Amino acid sequence: MASVGQSEVAASPQVGRFRWVIVALLFAATAINYVDRQMIGLLKPTLEQEFGWSETTYADIVFYFQLAYAIGYIVFGNVVDRIGARAGYAIAFLIWTTAHMLHGAARSAVQFAMVRFLLGIGESGNFPAGIKAVTEWFPKKERAFATGIFNAGANVGAVITPLIVPVLVLTYGWQAAFVITGAGSLIWLVAWLALYRRPRESTHVSEAEIAYIESDPADTTAKVPWSRLLRVKETWAFAIGKFLTDPIWWMFLFWTPDFLVKRHGLDLKTFGPPLVVIYLVSDLGSIAGGWMSSKLIHRGWSINAARKTTMLICAIAVTPIFFAQYVDDLWTAVAIISLATAAHQAWSANLYTLPGDTFPRKAVGSVIGIGGTAGAIGGMLFALYIGQILERVGSYGLIFVVAGSVYLIALTLIHLLMPRMDQALPSE
Repeated sequence: MASVGQSEVAASPQVGRFRWVIVALLFAATAINYVDRQMIGLLKPTLEQEFGWSETTYADIVFYFQLAYAIGYIVFGNVVDRIGARAGYAIAFLIWTTAHMLHGAARSAVQFAMVRFLLGIGESGNFPAGIKAVTEWFPKKERAFATGIFNAGANVGAVITPLIVPVLVLTYGWQAAFVITGAGSLIWLVAWLALYRRPRESTHVSEAEIAYIESDPADTTAKVPWSRLLRVKETWAFAIGKFLTDPIWWMFLFWTPDFLVKRHGLDLKTFGPPLVVIYLVSDLGSIAGGWMSSKLIHRGWSINAARKTTMLICAIAVTPIFFAQYVDDLWTAVAIISLATAAHQAWSANLYTLPGDTFPRKAVGSVIGIGGTAGAIGGMLFALYIGQILERVGSYGLIFVVAGSVYLIALTLIHLLMPRMDQALPSE
């Protein structure tokens, strides 16, 4: 089929929209993913009381989840490049859903660490497969927006969790809550296997939409070895960005309920509304961040300028988190945390597009895997730091100092390593 100019295809009213159905599936899976991973953070006070855990015991359980996430991320990045997004996502989903339900059978810190490890292996496949799907289904100018939408599923999952889990726990117990939420999510797997194909293999996509999806210049279809990926600075720019900033999101996810309990005296029955507000605002941030850079590109900005300008705004917006520990009013603290989490999600929507902007499609999953592993390693180290600070100091002040600083550091390093966002692997 003859290639169609990007502007010509984009202007055509006949271009279909099935690619947004794919985004909806990715959004739903990411929401489920975050319900499953956030539940232990929501239940931290309950489990600490029942099992007598210390701050460092909980931090160790989080550490093992992130260790598995680090291992699984780099493995799934390669697996997804080899077998594709459809099969890769299905395998990951089955692993993490099984692990999630097994939480209901855990009776000790060691058993929780084991099922969290298995959960981390499965959940690590979510973003490599999701970004791979976006790369297959969207031209570059729409990828940040599409990524922002499906990444917003993380916040929807985080919103759903404090709404439904306390009810399930208070009605049926925390063990049943894990089983019920896991079993109910299996309907997604049926929909994914029924609907997802590559654009040219799908019966739901028009020729015009395929032309629009393929409107970027052709890139290589050859497999790119890791040895080559690790030699280019663009890989390290993405990995450093993930290493420094992913741990902050993990901190918000796994420790915000604990912060609200310790600093503002809330409990399982009362911290739901603040958490809902925090993650609803985060959702808006994820979509707005992807929309902003895509809008700037539509207005004629270079991809380099659009992505980095948006990320700079996000990095600045996180800095008020410095003061969250010292605010006495609950809702002022919630507003500060909401701004920081929204800024992180907007940042993440753009950071995730960098591999697709600079690498050929065949390498995207592997680069995402390398970066995700770096982010998980950063999360492991930060979890241990948080546990030690809370055990010895008993305050989130020093934790929030780190959280407010690393985005500006990360953006500086990304720009130094990747000043123009050229193609990382030019044809040889």
